[in-house]
Amino acid sequence: MGKPKATPKDFFLWVGAMITFYWSVIAFIFLMFEYINYTFPNVLAYYPVNPYQSGISYEMASIIVLLPLFMFLAHLIHRDISKDPSRKGIWVRRWALIFTLFLTGVAMVEDLISLLTAFLNGGELTTAFLLKTALVFLVTAGVFMHFSMDLKGYWEQFPGRKQAVAVGVGVLALLTILAGFLIVGTPAQARSARFDAQRVTDLQTIQSRVADYWQAKQKLPVTLDALESTFPYGSLPVDPQTEKSYTYQILGQFSFKLCATFSTANQVNYAPIQTGVRGTQNNWQHGSGQVCFNRIIDPSFYPPLGRPL
Repeated sequence: MGKPKATPKDFFLWVGAMITFYWSVIAFIFLMFEYINYTFPNVLAYYPVNPYQSGISYEMASIIVLLPLFMFLAHLIHRDISKDPSRKGIWVRRWALIFTLFLTGVAMVEDLISLLTAFLNGGELTTAFLLKTALVFLVTAGVFMHFSMDLKGYWEQFPGRKQAVAVGVGVLALLTILAGFLIVGTPAQARSARFDAQRVTDLQTIQSRVADYWQAKQKLPVTLDALESTFPYGSLPVDPQTEKSYTYQILGQFSFKLCATFSTANQVNYAPIQTGVRGTQNNWQHGSGQVCFNRIIDPSFYPPLGRPL
């Protein structure tokens, strides 16, 4: 009896299953990396982790869509094998399993090399680095064991254990997704947080223009309208939701404040940018509601630009 031939259906089922599987695993690893970065932030990072500007949402969506799709395709494949056990010998199945074993083996070796290199270079083995290294090793080792057992026919001999593994993977994926919602929040909360992030960016822009105005005229603008009439920068940003102007008020010869109404309390400690503008709040952390940021122009940082405009 000759070897069974792979049909177009077999080929596309296996290709689809492998693509969705690899994508799901990579999305899971990257998502866990985001969680680790969020939980154990790098104190040397200039910009801390912002869950609303990272890939958390995309990776969550990838797992939600692709993992069930992979399980469905795997179900179709194993249903065909149960009807015709000779399908286990088709070339596309052998290539898919062996190629996966090769990739996971390389990933495990590279993971160990990275860990050993960091140790030999005298680098600080931070908690985040060790957790990421352990995560990659455990995931790739688990995938390697699963597919090596599949290649040997282990799961056909113990279908109950195979079902238990599938349930365990589903529960793990569900817990991972729930953790993402705890960090990012609901879609409505994420949308509000993005509006607040835009408000912070707008205030930073206005602060920069006020500093430019002071450098040009050696005085603070009476109103924000003076900025638009002085510089060809275009219109000043306004609140992205209400489309109202932000609040600006002079406090002294060198000091002023900018205010905005925020929907949420931000979780990101925006690192202060050294622009010669100091303040009692030298970052952009805020709570919900109206928040004002007091700023002080440092004259030594802004020499006059010749004749006042």
